[in-house]
Amino acid sequence: QVQLVESGGGLVQAGGSLRLSCAASGSIFSIDAMGWYRQAPGKQREMVAIIVSGARTTYADSVKGRFTISGDNAKNTVYLQMNSLKPEDTAVYYCWMMVVTTTQKKSDYWGQGTQVTVSS
Repeated sequence: QVQLVESGGGLVQAGGSLRLSCAASGSIFSIDAMGWYRQAPGKQREMVAIIVSGARTTYADSVKGRFTISGDNAKNTVYLQMNSLKPEDTAVYYCWMMVVTTTQKKSDYWGQGTQVTVSS
């Protein structure tokens, strides 16, 4: 099995920065894609940023120019650098990875979520 453990959430004032990390462990053969999603109270989970094959990135329009996703496949870790945070960025942030296990099965895995709160 595969486990994803997130860290780095917290409370920050508007305009501040936070860096989220998510490390995967377990029966990993390869990781095809990594990403971050978020869910605010009363809203659906939405994609924030995705990185594919360690290079191709996609961002939600609402975070372009402020957030940067990066991945370290050697460490099975994905990061999200969040700058110029706004109150509307407040949400639970979940990391996601598309993992090929050592048994050659490809599946989606999710972290447990980390709270990010931006005060005005």
